[in-house]
Amino acid sequence: MYMNQPYSGYPGGQPPAISPDVQGWFQAVDKDRSGQISWEELQAALINGQGEHFSPTACKLMISMFDTDRTGTIGINEFQLLYNYINQWLGVFKNYDRDQSGSIEEPELAQAFQQMGFRFSEDFVKFLIAKSDLKNHQKMSVDQFIVACIQIQRFTEAFREKDKELKGEITVTFEEFLGIALNCST
Repeated sequence: MYMNQPYSGYPGGQPPAISPDVQGWFQAVDKDRSGQISWEELQAALINGQGEHFSPTACKLMISMFDTDRTGTIGINEFQLLYNYINQWLGVFKNYDRDQSGSIEEPELAQAFQQMGFRFSEDFVKFLIAKSDLKNHQKMSVDQFIVACIQIQRFTEAFREKDKELKGEITVTFEEFLGIALNCST
């Protein structure tokens, strides 16, 4: 299971009513009172299980996913979608962080991906952790987990577009590969 891509439209053209909790969080995060939240404001508000702020990569990625008007910021309606999205991922993360350490170690991450339908090798899971945990290559924080899952989801969708016969293999030119990589990493 993986989270759906952010919703780009609203049923009936109307955004849902903003919950009081979301309104309170939005006001707390919107430090400059612009009515918009930048990735920097989001980063200042989000702390992972190690007591560190979410990475710039995670915050930029999440803002870009919900920034429907492409201003580099999100308003309160977009923030409500992001708030719900983050809470969904926190639920998934906590489900696999069995020892409640605030991070996911290799066996927990391997199980999470397996239950999401991915059959990654032990070496690939180690690679993902090493890529995300530059300090000691042993664990993945919630923000790193979110980034990895989003990137894997994007690449999976791009792969499926090319794998018309569902063989699990594709042939692409170098330019096609670069296009896929660049589209999936923004």
